Amino acid sequence: MRRLLNTIYVTTEDAWLRKDRENIIIEVEGAERGRVPLHLLDGVVCFTRVGASPAIMAACAERGIALSFLAPNGRFLARVEGQRSGNVLLRRTQYRVADAPERAVPIVRGVVAAKAANQRTVIMRALRDHSVTMSEDARDALRTVERQLSHAARRTLVSDTIDVLRGIEGDCARLYFSVFNHLIRPDDPAFVFGGRSRRPPLDRVNALLSFLYAMLGHDCRSALETVGLDPQVGLLHADRPGRASLALDLMEEMRPVLADRLALSLINRRQIGARDFIVEEGGAVQMTEDARKAVLVAWQERKKEELRHPFLGESLSFGLVVHVQAQLLARHLRGDLDGYPAFVWK
Repeated sequence: MRRLLNTIYVTTEDAWLRKDRENIIIEVEGAERGRVPLHLLDGVVCFTRVGASPAIMAACAERGIALSFLAPNGRFLARVEGQRSGNVLLRRTQYRVADAPERAVPIVRGVVAAKAANQRTVIMRALRDHSVTMSEDARDALRTVERQLSHAARRTLVSDTIDVLRGIEGDCARLYFSVFNHLIRPDDPAFVFGGRSRRPPLDRVNALLSFLYAMLGHDCRSALETVGLDPQVGLLHADRPGRASLALDLMEEMRPVLADRLALSLINRRQIGARDFIVEEGGAVQMTEDARKAVLVAWQERKKEELRHPFLGESLSFGLVVHVQAQLLARHLRGDLDGYPAFVWK
């Protein structure tokens, strides 16, 4: 089983990364702020204006350590990577499957059904744990959407085109986010969710979700590259220049489980508040540097939590699930598994 290694998140503006023997050094204004052995690292994610020496970029590339540069809101900017792992035969198979709807549909069907099931589970857990604090209208709305998501998951079983499955996925997203505000404590007016918005996020909930989705996207892309798949060529998400479509496919199963639940937990437990966000003149909302640091700590802690994988039947951390799913997809494409077992959280 793959070890869950560390990811460094560098959020301090004007930080500088350099190499010292077999360590990565983080400096701010010439003073050393951190030192981590390279063999313990899986990735380095840099926010805001962070620089890196050619030596540390080369060291990361040689060791397969993902070095990514993101904007303060989590938007992807650039990535340094070395020679791709895996073999060309797996990627050629991936490309053939992407161009053959009859082979892609069963995989996409599982992904969409799993996402709907996981969205439904988020709602069911909220009803189980917090129904006494909800209004009757909120409970009714959540129960209605829970039933509709269950029906949508069943619809995927009889859907035989990618376009139909994309439509179901879009319907599920619309239903789920139509009641997302009911999952948030009603006594905090700072966190009112008015529907999904991005590029830029227009409220605090969307800013938090977008940031967490960026973290999840980084992990999914790294997992796919680790097993030798091409993150750019997806099945559910169509090809688009500059978009890691297969990473987005893999994210769909995991968004409700990892990102959405963590966002709700941070808000409802008051671990993040209105003071942690900046509203810009045009209406865009960003998190403060301190807020990003706090969320990143919570993200790393959530990834350490254990669960029982529904297909493997083994206990593993949430952080390893994306790597397991990438490996299962690769095994299916190679013909070692009859189907792709999408991740369904119980």
